[in-house]
Amino acid sequence: MNRDNSSASGYGWDEIRVGMAAVMVIVRLGCFNCWGLSKKEKGRISDLSSPEPEPFSLPLSLPKWPEGQGFASGKICLGEIEVLQITKFESVWSCILLNDHKKGATFYKPIGIPDGFFSLGYYCQPNDQPLQGFVLAAREVAAPDAEASHFCHTTESPALTKPVDYTLVWSTDDWNGDIHDACGYFWLPQTPKGYKAMGYVVTTKPGKPSLEEVRCVRADLTETCEANCLILEVNSFSIKFPFWVWKIRPCHRGMWGKGVSVGTFFCCGFGDELNLACLKNVNLNLYAMPNLEQVHALIKHYGPTVFFYPDEIYLPSSVSWFFKNGALLYRKGELYGEAIDANGSNLPNGGTNDGEYWIDLPNDDRKSTVKHGNIESAELYVHVKPALGGTFTDIAMWVFCPFNGPSTIDVGVLNYACSRIGQHVGDWEHFTLRLSNFTGELWSIYFSQHSGGEWVDAWNLEFIEGNKAIVYSSKHGHASYPHPGNYVLGSEKLRIGAMDDVARSNFYVDSSVKYQIVAAEYLGDGIVTEPCWLQYMREWGPTIVYNFRLELDKIISILPVLTSFTVENILDLFPMELYGEEGPTGPKEKDNWEGDEIG
Repeated sequence: MNRDNSSASGYGWDEIRVGMAAVMVIVRLGCFNCWGLSKKEKGRISDLSSPEPEPFSLPLSLPKWPEGQGFASGKICLGEIEVLQITKFESVWSCILLNDHKKGATFYKPIGIPDGFFSLGYYCQPNDQPLQGFVLAAREVAAPDAEASHFCHTTESPALTKPVDYTLVWSTDDWNGDIHDACGYFWLPQTPKGYKAMGYVVTTKPGKPSLEEVRCVRADLTETCEANCLILEVNSFSIKFPFWVWKIRPCHRGMWGKGVSVGTFFCCGFGDELNLACLKNVNLNLYAMPNLEQVHALIKHYGPTVFFYPDEIYLPSSVSWFFKNGALLYRKGELYGEAIDANGSNLPNGGTNDGEYWIDLPNDDRKSTVKHGNIESAELYVHVKPALGGTFTDIAMWVFCPFNGPSTIDVGVLNYACSRIGQHVGDWEHFTLRLSNFTGELWSIYFSQHSGGEWVDAWNLEFIEGNKAIVYSSKHGHASYPHPGNYVLGSEKLRIGAMDDVARSNFYVDSSVKYQIVAAEYLGDGIVTEPCWLQYMREWGPTIVYNFRLELDKIISILPVLTSFTVENILDLFPMELYGEEGPTGPKEKDNWEGDEIG
């Protein structure tokens, strides 16, 4: 619902005067005249308001990182512009929802912007979590020597410019009466030709913001972005113009992605297109990434402790322990396997997973021992890579277990321990730390869970010592979770799905100590030597196919309450990997090795 605001009053929005009067939002900053509420109702609503989120900080202050070129220096040059993270905010407007008093959002103006830098937009986050966020401020920089910086100017137009106008895209004002202050007004900067807007401006007055409030960026210095996480939804049967607020991120991410997240938000109604862009890092030398010494310091400071389930019997080991204790390499068409060198030097390197080779457990009396792993030898295998255009560093930590145990199926009140379904040889799981290259601060951790996963912000992590988080590894399947509990992969509401049980125990691996950096491509050749086994792109276990339908038939036959469910209905609730799969591949064959995490 983008409407151009060409006059200071009236706006020509006759239809809004009906729709906005019905919006189910309570404005905490006062604009209760918008809703035609009595004094008694206003007092009751005021009592429902929740305090603004308190700022989040890590348990310990950040240390002084080892010296390097640009990491944790506070500013990052993206080519023709230099940016810094603004994490101090002034709340502008806040709301809660009538149908759920715990939900709502606050919109913030960045403050404390240094002279010469300009805001690119405002920040928003939900009210039910501590304040942890950023928006980027930018300034134009003179082009240094092109050979040193690996970029050059492509046009005479300035990199940053003021908007030419604003469009009012949404408001809580019903435009009845003379009092409009303290309602929320959302403004989209209108850009000159050849420029893109990075974010919105929010006010509590109907007058347009100053043209000095934000800057727009030249289009060739931007990338496309996408909405990825809903912050606020204002929607009901009585609303003519519903409204959504989303987080945004670059469309092209991963190790080679140039898109830089600005930290702003996207707001829209029905049918509105995403009319913002993100920044693009055209400075190819990625000088803000940490050097090897700094990477070691980051791991030692932030490395999580991985806890395995108390009665876990399929524990991790090092890859070399697995090889030394009898793992075998099989080739298609050959009956006997070949012993694998401790470093994996005789594994086939490179190529793709063509199904010609696979690894299996020893075929002698060592099989049972190897299947249960060796936690004393276990270590985390670390891949360090740029994220979000080199403004963040991703430290992916891979855990190897020789064997993935059978699943437990939760169907209503019954927990059914499968005999074989879900088990396979050679289990690779991982979690990923995302760190700000502006400061070295831990921003979030990605917890990989079978074929998916989730990003968890630092405020929602469980810390065991200082700034070291806890990662819980699920029973038998080794999926990663941020908190203990019983997780259902399927329908939480129906309690039908595969069970992931996680809890703290005496089985753990401290990744801040027991780790090996196996890859960091951005550092260049010769800095990190990749182990031979990392180049093995085939399967770490034989292909397995399960008769999952037969197992489910047994379960359903003893549960009368589920007689209305067909086998097909329930099959749809389970991860595909339970039905059987080719042997799992190693870290470098996974999409997230070069790409971004799923989620």
